[in-house]
Amino acid sequence: MELTIERISAVTLRVANMMKSVRFYRDVLGMELLYGGEETGFSSLRTKNAQSAILNLEQGDTVTRWGRLVFHVTNVDALWTQLKEKGFTPEIPQDASWGERYFHMPDPDGHQLSFARPLQ
Repeated sequence: MELTIERISAVTLRVANMMKSVRFYRDVLGMELLYGGEETGFSSLRTKNAQSAILNLEQGDTVTRWGRLVFHVTNVDALWTQLKEKGFTPEIPQDASWGERYFHMPDPDGHQLSFARPLQ
């Protein structure tokens, strides 16, 4: 029997302020809180798609130069405008050579996030 990785189940990020991080991912990005919350040391969130990987937030010392978390969204430019209107400073959206429209911005702890949509 060949062993293969089936899917990514979860990604865990260390966060310095659980309240601020939960509010960002839940209230700004619209993710669903599955476990934990603003006053806990560990929280789990997921996009509205039940097949999506879970994003875990763990209270502790943050590490920010680790990579990038990519979210596929319904409309890159509309999300960019919404984030700008809420006071965030995301990079300007652009079309990538690999066939996606995307932009980057940090979360409250400096973790690099990318919001993308395949070009059609």
